[in-house]
Amino acid sequence: MWQKLEQIWKTPDLRNNILFVLGALVIFRLAAHLPIPGVDTTALRSFFASNQLLGLLNLFSGGGLENFSVVMLGVGPYITSSIIIQLLTMIVPRLEEISKDGESGQRRINQYTRWLSVPLATLQAYSFIMLLRSQGGARLLGEFGSMQLITSLATITAGTIFLMWLGELMSERKVGNGVSLLIFAGIVAALPTQLQQFIATFDQSQLFPALGFMLVALITVVGVVVVTEAQRNLPVNYARMVRGPRTFGGANTFLPLRLLQAGVIPIIFAISVILFPPMIAQFFIKSSTAWLVRGAEFTINLFNNEIFYAVAYFLLVFGFTYFYTAVIFKPDQIAENLQKHGGFIPGIRPGKSTADYLGETMNKIILPGALFLGAIAILPLVLKAATGSAILVIGGTSLLIVVSVVIETVRQINAQLVMRDYDEL
Repeated sequence: MWQKLEQIWKTPDLRNNILFVLGALVIFRLAAHLPIPGVDTTALRSFFASNQLLGLLNLFSGGGLENFSVVMLGVGPYITSSIIIQLLTMIVPRLEEISKDGESGQRRINQYTRWLSVPLATLQAYSFIMLLRSQGGARLLGEFGSMQLITSLATITAGTIFLMWLGELMSERKVGNGVSLLIFAGIVAALPTQLQQFIATFDQSQLFPALGFMLVALITVVGVVVVTEAQRNLPVNYARMVRGPRTFGGANTFLPLRLLQAGVIPIIFAISVILFPPMIAQFFIKSSTAWLVRGAEFTINLFNNEIFYAVAYFLLVFGFTYFYTAVIFKPDQIAENLQKHGGFIPGIRPGKSTADYLGETMNKIILPGALFLGAIAILPLVLKAATGSAILVIGGTSLLIVVSVVIETVRQINAQLVMRDYDEL
């Protein structure tokens, strides 16, 4: 390991990229502790500690919500915008054509995602402010006048756009996905506080929940590493071409298909979606309209049901695994590239037959990966039902994301090191 670190440090551009990403994460953490004026942060922390739903949202914002910071929404609006745009790309023919237009088309899709993030951030900021006012009133937010409301909405929206920009800059450095790293930093920053609170309140009755958490952590780490690294190698042969006295091609290699192409993104998508209905329902719980109150109470009670929550969470993770894989894995492009370079899969005709074969194979190998990811996601919920400890829900999901992000980052760093070794040769 020390040899690898030394190699990274002696590679100037890779070292600078890593230092840039670390510096960006430090800036994010500083911004997460920069509150908007006029807010009682002490009362907010107490309120978030007593609300499991908002506590989970606060965890993924890196503590920004309980501090009512300028980046209180984290990258949530950007993730929501990505989900909406990717769904529309599969539905709207015009967007589908743009997405297939190579690098320029992808830049336009990314631009649409950024534009949509702005109104979504403003809407979510307004919803949170109204939710906190309805729940805690002046005790939490003080005298929140119209001018302060407008200023806060503009500040929070700008904070979200700043994080979106920061995440994209980090992604360009090729040492990890910027959005995932921001979520990773928020989770890791919250762990010492959670551990300190757990130790301070620990007693004999919490021994078994603590052992259950350790078991979840061990299973999650081992399972995620194994499944993330697993892949199926499809044999690929290249036709031999003779041009004058020289011979080209004729090599035999393989095409790696990863068991879990989507990585940690399905978990992030699922959390964003499953927390949305109860959050909106809490906004209407004190409405003057009777049917809105009944609908809000029904939604909150439904999502507080452990069985429904676990089933919905599992199905969302399972579905988003297939959905995101379909977005990033393009069998038509792979088949076209193989055909252009004289490659073919033994027993499969080049072109459309190869694309169909790749699609069918990927759908088959995704199934165990999607089932595993969904099972790991709800395993902490199962242990919570058995032990009664709420920390397991947050801890298990957080650990799943942390391990996946670390694996993805290490893989990208290793890829850059290998590429530089080839360049030196």
